[in-house]
Amino acid sequence: MRFRVAFSLLLLVLVGCSGDGDSAGTTIVDTAPDPTVLTVFMLRDGKVEPVTREVVAGSEVLPAAALDQLLEGPTAEEAQAGLKTAIPENAERGGLELADDLATVGVTPEPKTAASRAQIVYTLTALPNVKRVSFGGATPLRRRAFENQTPAILVESPLPGESVESGFEVTGTANTFEATFNYELRDESGKVLAKDFVTATSGSGTRGTFRFTVEYDVPSTQQGRLVVFEISAADGSRTHESSIPLTLR
Repeated sequence: MRFRVAFSLLLLVLVGCSGDGDSAGTTIVDTAPDPTVLTVFMLRDGKVEPVTREVVAGSEVLPAAALDQLLEGPTAEEAQAGLKTAIPENAERGGLELADDLATVGVTPEPKTAASRAQIVYTLTALPNVKRVSFGGATPLRRRAFENQTPAILVESPLPGESVESGFEVTGTANTFEATFNYELRDESGKVLAKDFVTATSGSGTRGTFRFTVEYDVPSTQQGRLVVFEISAADGSRTHESSIPLTLR
């Protein structure tokens, strides 16, 4: 049965008492912990794409919370933006066991397609210390098993909708020709604030990692977007383009 993990703790503080025993007043203080932002992976054109979910949960239940959020599918806003899921609507979480860097999961009905399994593997391995995922005790899978379900340029930070400041860091993985691609940061009017090319640790058939920083200047907080793309060696056109909406502070 799906559930959203939430905990709330209310601390009652008794403030003063009168000499005759009457309470002078009771203050209720809400000490609910701050929410944790999780990354779950939906699909765009059959390729995994990260989105965020907020949960209030202890670290020991975050894998279960992440999987539950994934099984909920895209939000109405995400669906309107073209995101989908390959996981059946009636899918439910069964067991979930962690041992070292391995997460063994049970989902009913069991996901059979590469796209649905890619969503689960990417979502769980976005958590600290999880590197492999096994479905019902089968051979563990890593992200590299789903290269066909991974976009050529996958930005994992910042995530869509995040607020950033000048000098923010961009990280992810890429598998592009000669390991290079380009980026542009655009403001709310579409004006290019910053642009450059990036070289990942590997490419041309082997996925590598990348990390770069973006500096910019805006007169006030506004909506913008980070655009990543590859330049075609054949005709100079843009390919593998992806746009990440951000709040520019």
